[in-house]
Amino acid sequence: MRLATVADVPEVAAMIRSRSTWLEERSLPSRHDSADNLAAQAENSHGGMWVLENDESHIVGCTTVQEETPPWGWTPAELAEPAHYLFTTVTDPAYRAHKPGTLIALWAVDHAAREGKRWVRRGCMFSGLVGYYRTQGFTLLHEVQRTHNRVYLMARRAERIAELESNIQRS
Repeated sequence: MRLATVADVPEVAAMIRSRSTWLEERSLPSRHDSADNLAAQAENSHGGMWVLENDESHIVGCTTVQEETPPWGWTPAELAEPAHYLFTTVTDPAYRAHKPGTLIALWAVDHAAREGKRWVRRGCMFSGLVGYYRTQGFTLLHEVQRTHNRVYLMARRAERIAELESNIQRS
């Protein structure tokens, strides 16, 4: 895992399009129309988007880490706790067998613990992702109606994950 740079935008956009095509082939909602906008998160010079690379330095996943939890949907007590908030987590479907989404989630939990955060939070707009994120140890805490979308808000306690040391390099 490493911070994304502006040079990563084309490869991240291509990966998002690949995932979108995979989703569309299964009649699932996709992010095809917003691939370029989502990939542009890599341009943030202050950090935010992280990319997962394989051994050949090919980007196989990404997630954006925000230092603050969005204020809607969370209680004041939850908002007062130190947390990272994940969004725009996307993986290349060609690498599904390697479970890059789970690896990114575990990295995020470990990364948050290393930075003194108590929680890793995430939101998703697709109910099908709730079950998937539960397999990664996240718990559904809130459901919020936002304009046109229902948003599922989830969290997992930050913790060090020792087995990541041999599976992932940090930049």
